[in-house]
Amino acid sequence: MPVLAPRETGTRYTMTINGNSGSLTRRVLLGAFAATTVTAAPTFSNATGILRGAGDIRRIRMFSGRTGERIDMIYWIEGEYIKDALKEVDYFMRDWRTGSVKSINLRTIDVMAAAHNLMDANEPYTLLSGYRSPKTNAMLRSRLKGVAKNSLHMEGKAADLRLSTRSVGQMARAAAACRGGGVGRYSSSNFVHMDCGVVRTWGS
Repeated sequence: MPVLAPRETGTRYTMTINGNSGSLTRRVLLGAFAATTVTAAPTFSNATGILRGAGDIRRIRMFSGRTGERIDMIYWIEGEYIKDALKEVDYFMRDWRTGSVKSINLRTIDVMAAAHNLMDANEPYTLLSGYRSPKTNAMLRSRLKGVAKNSLHMEGKAADLRLSTRSVGQMARAAAACRGGGVGRYSSSNFVHMDCGVVRTWGS
């Protein structure tokens, strides 16, 4: 179940994730709770459906081994993105080395959520890399092969993800079915890259 802690503040409520709070209207928050209670793992007819706006809610679940933080967030409901929820996602996916925060592209979040639903996985993603500052990207390029000079990670348009209950192949196929951007398989390192750039696939 999502780690959502409602607190009434006049006509608005507060949603708390990992100690961070954001304000939502009572109607939207109660709707989110109702949806979560009834359908703890919401599914959609297909991945492209969520990218077109199908379904009543969109939810993202992740764990960061780098920071020990978890997020289980309904970030879209009744046809609208929830700004406060997106800020939580941005902070969660920050460059943990520098503390830099950047807005994560909405399509990238949607692809991640859609792929997760397609796999019908209860386990949250393990986030290996979200936003990367230019400094971090340059450092990684000096140490590792395959790190792009103009990586989409620096634009908040990519994520490297892992699921212990799904193979790299399963994750990559689900992400590719979204047709929302690039999908890279990194079997030797056991993770999949998802981005909202040009639709393409690579790796094995």
